[in-house]
Amino acid sequence: MATTVRRSAVTLPAAPLGPENPLPALRPLDEAHRVESAELRGLPPDMARQIGYGALRSVLPVRLRDGYGRDRAPAEFEALVVENERLRATVLPGLGGRLYSLLHKPSGRELLYRNPVFQPADFGLAGAWFSGGVEWNLGATGHAAHTCAPVHAARVPAPDGGEMLRLWEWERLRDLPFQVDLWLPADSDFLYVGIRVRNPHDRTVPAYWWSNTAVPETPGTRVLAPAEAAWHFDYRRSLSRVRFPEGRDDGPEADASRPARAEYAADYFFDVPEGERPWITALDAEGRGLVQTSTDRLRGRKLFLWGAGSGGRRWQEWLTEPGSGGYLEIQAGLARTQLEHIPMPAESEFGWLEAYGPLSADPAVVHGADWAAARAEVARRLAAGLPRAAVEEAYTAWRAHADADPEEILAAGSGWGALEVERGPFDLPGTPFPAATMGPEQKPWLELLVAGVVPRPAPAAPPGPCPVSPPWRELLEAADTFRGSEWHRDYQLGIAQWAAGDRAQAVRSWQRAQAAHPTPWALRALAVAEAAEGEAKRAAELYAAAFEALAGSVLAPAAEPGQPDAVRESARTVQRALALEAVSALLAADRPDDAARVLDHPVPPGTAPLDDGRFRLLRARTALAQGEPARARALFDEGIEVADLREGAEELSDTWYAVAEALLAAGAPVDDAVRARARREHPLPARYDFAMRPQNPPPPQAG
Repeated sequence: MATTVRRSAVTLPAAPLGPENPLPALRPLDEAHRVESAELRGLPPDMARQIGYGALRSVLPVRLRDGYGRDRAPAEFEALVVENERLRATVLPGLGGRLYSLLHKPSGRELLYRNPVFQPADFGLAGAWFSGGVEWNLGATGHAAHTCAPVHAARVPAPDGGEMLRLWEWERLRDLPFQVDLWLPADSDFLYVGIRVRNPHDRTVPAYWWSNTAVPETPGTRVLAPAEAAWHFDYRRSLSRVRFPEGRDDGPEADASRPARAEYAADYFFDVPEGERPWITALDAEGRGLVQTSTDRLRGRKLFLWGAGSGGRRWQEWLTEPGSGGYLEIQAGLARTQLEHIPMPAESEFGWLEAYGPLSADPAVVHGADWAAARAEVARRLAAGLPRAAVEEAYTAWRAHADADPEEILAAGSGWGALEVERGPFDLPGTPFPAATMGPEQKPWLELLVAGVVPRPAPAAPPGPCPVSPPWRELLEAADTFRGSEWHRDYQLGIAQWAAGDRAQAVRSWQRAQAAHPTPWALRALAVAEAAEGEAKRAAELYAAAFEALAGSVLAPAAEPGQPDAVRESARTVQRALALEAVSALLAADRPDDAARVLDHPVPPGTAPLDDGRFRLLRARTALAQGEPARARALFDEGIEVADLREGAEELSDTWYAVAEALLAAGAPVDDAVRARARREHPLPARYDFAMRPQNPPPPQAG
């Protein structure tokens, strides 16, 4: 059959994504993958420099996606299929362009881990993320902010004269447009993926890319790459070079290449020697699996494993469903580790080609004790199925088609790229961002760009998202305002200043906004600023004032008879977002009674109560702070399911043990004996065990 690109659909049990968080993401980025500064001294200078370069202060201008739950119902997702005689690749353009499935037709084998459900979890830079398939991570350390957002998609001519699927979008954390082109040459067992990231600006930008591939994990799975050492990182935030496959341990049974033997989650970034062909594969007990290779630009390779401990098993169930089988990740990136960002010069581009396909090798060799022989067997089989020269030739051929105009638009992404192209202006052949894609979120900023005016926002509604790059900040500083909208300009200007790290100026802008027109939005922004300075009591005062202002300006009008459902749901969404922050701040300032009042505030009529797992956990923490551990324990016994539990978070287990200690201490001080007794007599239930690190870690092994 000829290679085709066609529309399709995938139906899955799915938890709805819910609305975006309406409050700007001012709070510091809670990213588990970072190295403590003391660790940098022992690293190679170029690695240490790139780890310290370009770290994000927040995920501005992106809004967080944290309104999802865990109640799933069948839902249909738009899909685009690229297919030839040998492979069928299924892509989800509405979910970051995720390569959801790669089916090898002759053997009937699914080469990827295909998640049987769509269940968001808080692993992404912007919150919601889901596991499975191949995701395209651009921006900064972590899962891309666009992983649960739509991207543009179109049919374009392929290098061999057939059809190619192009995905593209404007990555907002770094303001970088990117494209991903997928095609299948006739009779090919390998899916080709041409990737290009462009920096159209007149300044150097920190760049980051990792293609993240989920594959099935079985008891016999082994991961191989062309390296004898790796950089080990885990949730203790320690980075060290280790021998591979020995890993961190050096005992006779140690073998990090066999993920099922590990106890805790870990990353292994392979130290692939310069000049070695880059590849990575995961093979089952029969020596079969998926292999990924690329041109040399994509130098990094990584194994991520969950570990076989109770926490790792719990996370696997949490992200999928019990009985669906485990998975691991084999990844490929621009740098040696995911902790690094690399400088991307002004007006430049990075491009490379990846290939994904099946691999079958001699199981006795690839699972044998001789690591060098195992690697050589994979390299030989890969060379026979896809010579290195063929990948380079495919890359050269693709570059000649990378600028080709789309023939048929298949899906639309966001309007932010169109806004940036209008402001630039930028010439980006091959990846059009039509003005028609701009919607209500972009129109106010188009007005600022064209007319130099900041429009008046809708009454009572929270201000919409704003761009924060230096050019937009300059436009805000020079903008005219309508009478009564000065506060809005100062509020948004403060957000841009905060994103740039200019906190003092941001606070002054928010103070001007609040003086001109009191709002919960400026009060909340000032509260975040106080919390960032460690001023817990002042932050709590401002959060309490912000919530009181919200009750008067948003929640009370929404409760009036005759309000449309959309108005009430919008009010509930902002109430939930502000309450979550306010309660945490009030508890940090030892004001549990005020926290309880916020938790008990009524929601607009006709909307669901604020009783999801996140609120139940806050109620347990509030009861504990009020000296009522029995009430807190009752909430745990009834069940607390925090849908947006953060990767690496230990708040469930910490609160559980704090409650147990308070019950045993009965008002007396908690000492080491009470803590030990609490762990004996009140063991953590499995449903609350999300541990991703050991409590008493062994010392790292030097490489």
